[in-house]
Amino acid sequence: MKNVLLALGFALSTAVTIAQSNDVPSAATAKAGAGTCDIRDFGAIGDDHTINTKAIQDAIDACTANGGGTVLVPPGKFRTGTIQFKDNVTLHLSANGTIIGSTNRSDYSDRATMIRRGVNPGNGNIVLLFAADAKNIAIEGHGTIDGDGGGGVFFTGHGDATGPRKPTDPPLTYTPNFDRPHLIVFERCERITMRDVFLTRSAYHCVRILRCKNVLFDGITIFNRVNFNNDGFHFNDCQYVNIANCNIKCQDDACALFGSNQYFTIANCSFSTRWSVFRFGGGSPNHIAVANCLIYETYGCPIKFGGGDCSNITFDNLIMRDVTGPISITQGGRRRFNSTNDTQTATNRPRSAIRNIVFSNIRATVVREPGQQDDMPFKPGIRPGETNSCITLNAVNGGIIENITFDNVHVTYSGGGTKEMGALREVSTDTGEYFGISNRPAYGLYARSIKGLTLQNVRFDTIEPDLRPAIVFDSVSDSTINNLAIEGNPQAESALRFVNTQDVLVTSARLLTPAAVFLAVEGPDGKNIRLAASDLSKAKKTTTRDRGAKRGTVTVD
Repeated sequence: MKNVLLALGFALSTAVTIAQSNDVPSAATAKAGAGTCDIRDFGAIGDDHTINTKAIQDAIDACTANGGGTVLVPPGKFRTGTIQFKDNVTLHLSANGTIIGSTNRSDYSDRATMIRRGVNPGNGNIVLLFAADAKNIAIEGHGTIDGDGGGGVFFTGHGDATGPRKPTDPPLTYTPNFDRPHLIVFERCERITMRDVFLTRSAYHCVRILRCKNVLFDGITIFNRVNFNNDGFHFNDCQYVNIANCNIKCQDDACALFGSNQYFTIANCSFSTRWSVFRFGGGSPNHIAVANCLIYETYGCPIKFGGGDCSNITFDNLIMRDVTGPISITQGGRRRFNSTNDTQTATNRPRSAIRNIVFSNIRATVVREPGQQDDMPFKPGIRPGETNSCITLNAVNGGIIENITFDNVHVTYSGGGTKEMGALREVSTDTGEYFGISNRPAYGLYARSIKGLTLQNVRFDTIEPDLRPAIVFDSVSDSTINNLAIEGNPQAESALRFVNTQDVLVTSARLLTPAAVFLAVEGPDGKNIRLAASDLSKAKKTTTRDRGAKRGTVTVD
């Protein structure tokens, strides 16, 4: 019996030793590629002062050279410059483990080196952590990646000046600030996973995902409000992307979707930013679904389309609290071509189109002008067009916007618009940004040159009186409005205004407050407008005609 117990004890002791060796590899086994490489075994020191670039890179190189595995960041603050991810590597950040960016510019690879390593120079290409042409890479754990980019040489008080500018704008009086590191850049990578980590204080964009496929982000927290151009997620030309359960607070675009992004789902996330959340620009984005998200204190239009060929994109079950905008779709004409081999001219290039966009189950409160986030250390200026904003659909210069649907949408606006604003007929054709229209003639929805617009179960109301129409249609065609509830005002010209608008059916409309006129029709090209089965008892007049509108333009049932 004694021999049996001795044998059992030896077996248990051996098992514990094996288990311990698997959990915490020695320096010898880590360097030999046992599956987990602790960066301390390669010389890393987590004292918040030592620069650990070589040690961390050596751990990654050893891990990938032996077929891949996990690079462990233990508790501590590990300062570093530029680090390159490689195939089949998972970076695991232990709780209270932090990779923190150096504040010395010389610790980062320069632009020319980054180009040689496969990272293009668009929007700068200096970076803390990057991968190019890599597969099966991951960042996970409850630790932190901290760019420490809010001061020193990386903060000049200016951004990169890549925002919209007109030829008539005055020349810049400062040098655009590109010479600062992004937190993370992945370019042309496949099978990327990021879970649970905290990303903060980038000197530039937080996460740039460029021309990548098969991306999963789950449970990410981002706080990025220490510098200008502090984006959250920034995607260019990516496919098969899933984002869920993330909380983003940033200074610039929270989830920029530039270029031809396709097959995205974004769900169960919260966002707050000084500028926009979902921003689309250029390319041909399509097949994108956004659902179950909270957007709050966002003062640069939460959902913003500006050019490109966009299609088959849905936004469902969103709550927006204290925002400006809140939705802007602008289209300004010919599609852009960037290829040097492009032989098409400005006159024969195909026209850009934004079509098949659905907004459903949305509740929003819109403030009169942008506010200041308490946790942002600097105060961005306010553009004239950011005040008294509304939903804007604006196609000009032959641009195409069609088949746009709003279903079960309730927006409460701050109000305060003047009668002079409501009398505006000549609206700016600037499509560069949503604030390019300095004064919107409607408090709820302004639409110009749109085909196939549907409003179903839509309610617009205001906190304070507003002397603009709730809705202005200018050259809109093929539209259906059903179960519309809007506030009017006896001092406003009308509750609705249709200018040169054709083929519109309005049913089950209801005025919430008294109005002088429910529907004012204007322009000689308007026709086939039908108003039926509506409660307009609070309107002094149901319809009026002006500015060349023809008799018979409107039929009232």
